Amino acid sequence: MAHRRAALGRRVLICAPYGRDGTSLERLLEREGYEAQAFAALPALAAALDDLSGAILVTEEALASGVAPLKAWADAQASWSDMPVVLLTRRQIEAGRAVAQNLLSEVVSHLTVLERPLGSPSLLSAIDGALKTRQRQFDTGQRIEQLRASQAALTASEQELRTITDALPILIGFIDQGGVYRFANQAYRDWVGRGPEEMIGQNVHDFMSRTGGHIDVDPRKQAIARALAGEDVMLQLPWPKLDGSYREAEIRYLPRRGETGEIEGFHVFVHDVTDRVQAENVLREAAETLEQRVAERTAELEQEMAGRAEVEAVLRQSQKMEAMGQLTGGIAHDFNNMLTGVLGSLAIIRRRAADGRTEDLDRFIDAAVVSAERAAALTQRLLAFSRRQSLHAQPTDLKALVLSLETLFEQALSENLTLEFDLPDGPMVAAIDPHQLENALLNLVINARDAIAEGGIITVGVRTADPQTQNAEPVFQSRHVVVSVTDTGVGMPAEIAEKVFDPFFTTKPIGQGTGLGLSMVHGFANQSGGAVRIRTEPGQGTTISLHLPMADAALRPIKALVAADLAAGGGRRVLFVEDDPSVRLLVGEVLNELGFEAIEAEGPDFAIQVLQSGVALDLLITDVGLPGMNGRQLAELARESRPDLPILFVTGYAENAVIRADFLASNMAMITKPFSIETLSRRIKAVLEPTVAGEESQAPA
Repeated sequence: MAHRRAALGRRVLICAPYGRDGTSLERLLEREGYEAQAFAALPALAAALDDLSGAILVTEEALASGVAPLKAWADAQASWSDMPVVLLTRRQIEAGRAVAQNLLSEVVSHLTVLERPLGSPSLLSAIDGALKTRQRQFDTGQRIEQLRASQAALTASEQELRTITDALPILIGFIDQGGVYRFANQAYRDWVGRGPEEMIGQNVHDFMSRTGGHIDVDPRKQAIARALAGEDVMLQLPWPKLDGSYREAEIRYLPRRGETGEIEGFHVFVHDVTDRVQAENVLREAAETLEQRVAERTAELEQEMAGRAEVEAVLRQSQKMEAMGQLTGGIAHDFNNMLTGVLGSLAIIRRRAADGRTEDLDRFIDAAVVSAERAAALTQRLLAFSRRQSLHAQPTDLKALVLSLETLFEQALSENLTLEFDLPDGPMVAAIDPHQLENALLNLVINARDAIAEGGIITVGVRTADPQTQNAEPVFQSRHVVVSVTDTGVGMPAEIAEKVFDPFFTTKPIGQGTGLGLSMVHGFANQSGGAVRIRTEPGQGTTISLHLPMADAALRPIKALVAADLAAGGGRRVLFVEDDPSVRLLVGEVLNELGFEAIEAEGPDFAIQVLQSGVALDLLITDVGLPGMNGRQLAELARESRPDLPILFVTGYAENAVIRADFLASNMAMITKPFSIETLSRRIKAVLEPTVAGEESQAPA
């Protein structure tokens, strides 16, 4: 009888208007352990229906005035909700029973009809069956909501991938085993004069046949056949531009394999290497004539050297473009893995839900969520190395933070490695974003692990900067502290060590890293007002040190977050401004779930109308990046007419909001996409209840 104690759907509502029928039925059910409540009229019963309602027990006489109140309530329910009804009829009046059944059939499909008089066992059996039916409905509804949340996360992840690929000056596509384009980025407009919407669905061979004069077809056909056979292919061809001129194109076809190893198709990466080819030609010509020019005139040598420096700059730019190609390949590989996890899990969930097999869906829902969270983490790494992440700097005890990560470090290490700590006796406080520092330290420990093949020691240390180092480092404008990770691994030669913080540089095999880890650490340290240093020698291990600014303010303990920190709307009204329909749908639903009355606006224009009206508002939630007017400007406008209105900013990436202290004013807070429902709820509570805002702000968003 688990449904009698269930959080939702356990209460039986009774309507029996004649005599003491209602009271008798109520007492009978309560004696049997049910939660029951009797009403004298159907409108009163309909008004009492809520999430705790499990079934309705009505007598034929209660329907004399019609079922309009019940129908109004039923029409407002979700599609999966169908309240079970048990109808008690009089055996002697056949026509009346038929009328009652027809009336209720207009409202519900789960209808049980019992003729009076009847025994208690029959009535209790019918009630028990109705409550079980209602509980199954709630279980189905919860799964539907979880599926919707997973689909929203997938849509956001796909949009993020599209945004990244469209921003790159490289032609990127995917062609399946049948030769059909399944993905194309915006660069196709510049390269072939057709946008992604025109390319997707086309057969590559048909497209090349129609545009045969555009580029040499035969080498590409041979390369496509090799790629579909599982071979990585690279070729370089002259490629006519849309204006009739030519550029040199480097074309890469990289096969993609499924879980069982079969070739699903291949990725296409094409980038302009005209600068590199021209540079190589210039260098070749310079080499052929260099000795003669040196012998003839010293002045000409100086001019040649100046030209050579210019050529080398062009060559470096070309190498950067090659590195961009490597990054694109790494991102495509990682995102394909993540999207496979999300799409595959959702496909299994959809198939099982269609078959009615819902008992094991949580495992696949969790897999989809984990893959989506990995995609979000990769995006954060891209922002970190580019120094465009939103930092929440605060006084943080580095010693306490390192010790709190001990279990996580140990889980990342193999059994042949020893983890040690070199920590000070007292607190060591730095002004940093603790969440981003945790990510950086975990990256450094994992890199140290990969550098130790045969076993060894990894040491995580915290110290103040040496006085000599303090004075010798012009980059530091204030006192600083140092947190370091040292390994006894293979070390690195100087020519490798000087490149380790370069974006996209990695010593790991293809497919095992994009080269963003140490770049992220470097970007975080610099954005925090510090720096990162490396000390290494072949065979002598490696030490990477993060020099971070010391905090002037007193350390405030991080408040432990509990269920009580979640926001409770209580009917308060929120204006939510977001131009992305998927995010607007998700956050609007969350606000309604928390008990808020949400007014949704897809842009600043409607939001301004609401703000300038007489509508009462308790909170403004706005995306930072809005079309026309950004979220900060909208907040300033809101404060003109509503100076005390709390404001919560939502941001995925905003260049002018990377340092929150410079961006936020009084009674303002910020949350970073993507975020969980719990994180959003706590942030809303922190803004609406300033007494806990100071403690809440210590926790990473």
